[in-house]
Amino acid sequence: MSSSRALPPLKSLLAFRHSAQTLSFKKAAEHLFVTQAAVSQQIKSLEQTLGVALFERHTRQVSLTAEGQYLSDYVEKAFLLLEEGVKGITEDPNPNTLVISSLPSFSSRWLVSRLGGFQAQAPDINLRLNLDSGLSTFSDSDLDLCIRLGRGQYEGLMSKPLFEEHLVLVCHPSLINIDKPLKAQIGSIPVITDTGPDVKHVWPVLQHFLEMYDLPMRSHLHTTDSTTLIEALLSRQGLAMARYGLVYDQIEKGQLICPIPIYMKSQYDFYLVAPAPHFKYQKVQNFQHWLETEVKAIQQSWKLYLRNHPEMKEVKVSN
Repeated sequence: MSSSRALPPLKSLLAFRHSAQTLSFKKAAEHLFVTQAAVSQQIKSLEQTLGVALFERHTRQVSLTAEGQYLSDYVEKAFLLLEEGVKGITEDPNPNTLVISSLPSFSSRWLVSRLGGFQAQAPDINLRLNLDSGLSTFSDSDLDLCIRLGRGQYEGLMSKPLFEEHLVLVCHPSLINIDKPLKAQIGSIPVITDTGPDVKHVWPVLQHFLEMYDLPMRSHLHTTDSTTLIEALLSRQGLAMARYGLVYDQIEKGQLICPIPIYMKSQYDFYLVAPAPHFKYQKVQNFQHWLETEVKAIQQSWKLYLRNHPEMKEVKVSN
């Protein structure tokens, strides 16, 4: 519960702080870039407000009274706490260490192999990468930045879009014989289902779409991890909806194909997430600029794929 008694003006408390530190109104005035008379008036006003003498005035100096010494301890702690709070939103406490939290799938399938490029640009930065799907509050850790897949709304945090994500139906090319009818082959290929929150909403839509074309959907493997899903695809275990950003390299190399020319816009996209002050850190700005440049390859690949495959049709997923 807050006190009903009003606090003295901050200006007078600041004048008192420096006067108590130096035991000199003159030195306090020099520190505050005001006149000695102004400091003396602030102290007098503070003493009148509190109803006690804070200093004993001598010919060439001042000294604290017992009440002044008591107040000085609290004023010093209060200003130090204020300064620490201001510093927390304006200064980077660890300018040479960048701590990033990223989704395990995005890290292992895309980010890690490219981090050498950032480290070459910023050799003085010690980079620490944490693999985590949850979102830290940042208040209990030295975390600087999160890379997350979501809707971009995180209470108490700022989010900046990184890139949009799309979902494509893919499988290993050995599972499809281009010289035979596609429908019969698709019907015999198991579907690997990703039950993660960013993909699970598409399965009823996909099932309805396949049923329209008399294509049954047999599901044998369920996983919540995109890395496991992609490994299963590469090992010829079935067909799956996958995030394009995680499989575009395999599609470009011919390791995966899209047997049915459909795609869906994901309801979840990639974001950089952190407390607003963190985006002012130079190291975070450097990493953000580097990462935004790198992820352009994903967007460019997607646009090129659609251009080269005009038969690709979007299947709408309602929000």
